[in-house]
Amino acid sequence: MRFAIVITLFSLFWLMLISRIYQISIKSNYYYENLAHNNIERKYFIKPVRGEILDRNGELLAVNKIGFSIKIAPHLKKSSNELNQTIESIVKEFPDYNSTKLLKKYTKKNSAYNHKFIKIIDFLSYDDMIGAYPKLTINKLLKIESETKRYYPVGNMATHVVGYVARSNKKDNAKDDVVAKVGVVGRTGLERQYNDVLQGELGYRMVRVSATNREVSEIEKKEPLEDQNLVLNVDLRLQRKINELFVDQSGVAVVMDVNGDIIAAVSYPSYDPNLFVGGISSKNWKVLINDFNHPFTNKIISGLYPPGSTIKMGMALAYAQSGKASLDANEYCKGYIKLGKNGHKFRCWSRWGHGSVPLRKAIRESCDVYFYNKSLQVGIDMMSKYLNTYGLGVKTGVDLPREKSGVIPTKAWKMKRYKQPWYLGETIIASIGQGYDLITPLQLARYTAFLATKKLPIPHVVHKIAGKLVEPEYQKPELNEHHLATIRRGMYDVCNTPRGTARRAMHNLPIKVAGKTGTSQVVSIPQGEKKRMLESQMEYYSRSHAWFTSYAPFDNPKYVVSILVEHGGHGGSTSAPIAAEIYRWMYKKGYFEGGETSIEVE
Repeated sequence: MRFAIVITLFSLFWLMLISRIYQISIKSNYYYENLAHNNIERKYFIKPVRGEILDRNGELLAVNKIGFSIKIAPHLKKSSNELNQTIESIVKEFPDYNSTKLLKKYTKKNSAYNHKFIKIIDFLSYDDMIGAYPKLTINKLLKIESETKRYYPVGNMATHVVGYVARSNKKDNAKDDVVAKVGVVGRTGLERQYNDVLQGELGYRMVRVSATNREVSEIEKKEPLEDQNLVLNVDLRLQRKINELFVDQSGVAVVMDVNGDIIAAVSYPSYDPNLFVGGISSKNWKVLINDFNHPFTNKIISGLYPPGSTIKMGMALAYAQSGKASLDANEYCKGYIKLGKNGHKFRCWSRWGHGSVPLRKAIRESCDVYFYNKSLQVGIDMMSKYLNTYGLGVKTGVDLPREKSGVIPTKAWKMKRYKQPWYLGETIIASIGQGYDLITPLQLARYTAFLATKKLPIPHVVHKIAGKLVEPEYQKPELNEHHLATIRRGMYDVCNTPRGTARRAMHNLPIKVAGKTGTSQVVSIPQGEKKRMLESQMEYYSRSHAWFTSYAPFDNPKYVVSILVEHGGHGGSTSAPIAAEIYRWMYKKGYFEGGETSIEVE
């Protein structure tokens, strides 16, 4: 028995010994080889300079400020006089920094295996550093290197288009080696969409070093791929003009070439993207997220709103394509229709009615009953099918991140979402852009370009990517051209004839505009209310959203202007005047004459 115990212990001892020898001599060989190699050669990455973002006229929207970072030599003990005196010398020159925090930052990154200088201050501006530079460079434990920091010189003028960069986190760093080395990543807008392009590619230097970590020679060097710029279709001058027009209101404006080039896109109110570059304070963050007007939301592509009467042109084309309703047949409007055994009333906006209504008049005067009656003949599924092909309730494909698709409902959609059947009354209200209907302002602009040209463009903010031109893209949905011509004449009437719903704002322009107003209700009207309360008498957040969408010139469409004023009431009185000012500005700047519109920047 004793012999068996001795043999067992002896065997265990030798197994442990052999296992340890294996770990040291074989398994750890690769680790120690790399460590030895690292003692001879060093690879220093060269960070690329992030590309700039410019408007169509060469004005800078996103640039890089030149500055400096401060690094301290590794392997200094936390309690050493050398380290503490070095940090105190930094704080003496830059009193805004705390010595305790800098020491903590250093010790967190310090390691026996780290032979690289440790960054403790990420960025100091040129002006701040210039006086302190001669004093700090005397200390051999310090290394001062050039750095860049993203800066947005126009502040909040184009935030929802350009976006911003912010400090990267562990998840970002794990996905992208360049992000991990640079330390910043595009969070929103074009900065996010084109982050891979803008950030470029890392360069490097391979050097041979001595045992004391001094460079002996350079083995290899590769320059970084950098300065990959974006040139936009956006005109910053127009962005500024639109921001001025939206003061004291909230909403969206989209100005687009009919080929899809976005000339201006404003989501108002906005915010200063520079707040996020170095990390936003909790105070500023709370102000943004607690604002009921949602400045942080990119309403251009993510704001979802009932389209109201702006849907009527597409709805008419859907009726024609379905083959179930004749647009050549008039509808009689007495101010409402009744549905069901209870005689539920669906009212027209005009309590007196419009009488006999042909298609052109239905567009010009925005008669609801015309669309109610046709919708009952066609049905919601057919309506939805064609509206999707005209660009409503689907993503536009714009080169901006986090776009929402919205909703143009079907029976199957409602059953999946709410586990409820579809009702005829819901078809009626969907026909005038209410109920479940939700679209984005950019969808409306794109759909308007389709009405103007018969081609559905893919919107583009960017004109050139690192010098490469972005070509226009189109889809060509099927449509009835005869009825489209009538619809266009109705849109012309909206802006230019006495009974047009936008005539007051639009008729006195240097160009002829075709358009459509829309009022999308935020709250429903009770059945018992015979006379509707005026929008001005309602609480602000209960007022309807005001739409106006248009194109010009009427006879040769070049540009689309779509406006949404949140809780603005009526499109004709609130949104159309903003569009009129935009058209006047564009005409003055030569947009309709061929002047001042070329993109010169390479």
